[in-house]
Amino acid sequence: MRLSPFAQPDPRRTAFLRAQPFAHRGLHGGAVVENSRAAWAGAIALGHGIECDVQAAADGTPFVFHDDDLARLAGRPERVAALAPAALDAIRLTGSDETIPRLTEMLAIVAGRVPLLIEIKADGGRVAQLCLAVRHALEGYRGPVAVMSFNPLVGRWFARHAARLTRGLVVSEEGKRGSRGAVERWLSLWQARADFLAYDVRDLPSRFAGRFRARGLPLLTWTVRSAAAEETAARYADRPIYERHP
Repeated sequence: MRLSPFAQPDPRRTAFLRAQPFAHRGLHGGAVVENSRAAWAGAIALGHGIECDVQAAADGTPFVFHDDDLARLAGRPERVAALAPAALDAIRLTGSDETIPRLTEMLAIVAGRVPLLIEIKADGGRVAQLCLAVRHALEGYRGPVAVMSFNPLVGRWFARHAARLTRGLVVSEEGKRGSRGAVERWLSLWQARADFLAYDVRDLPSRFAGRFRARGLPLLTWTVRSAAAEETAARYADRPIYERHP
């Protein structure tokens, strides 16, 4: 295990990150809901990677869903973590005939055809249950895949328990400027043992991101939604995580 965030990751483990753009929560918009089967199909048709989010059900089962609660995407007040898997299976996404998919279903549908970025939504220090569930879901999966999180403890867990899996640190500098923010980013990178960075495009160019990109860490950037953001991504990052065609 690396004891420093400064070692260059094995390029064989990270090359797929630079090979194509990534559709943010799949290729969604209009009638196509984010993190849905239709959104994955759209990205696969273009040969683009898919970025998705994973939340834990009450028993820890990973579901592909961004928000903590169901209000925005299903019109319900419950939190995802309060519901059993069977209950989540039955909930329809607003304006769609689709239900909330499990991570295992997504992996079966994508089946290695395009790369996956799985953002693990785990706050605080209790990350082991969801990380373990994701690791179990990925057992036997054949295809390029990476896990990432804002929480550096997620990266640390995978570094200890699934070291061969590519892992990243998601970073935003919003509200974290100055020396205190810089120290926090360095500590997070050290904890996460990250192989790559996924950086807020609004923060680019970034001295921190640029330094580690120069040292060999692939730099992805989110969320690219405009021509100006595309230009920034092309200049300062390796690939965009986008919500419009780059």
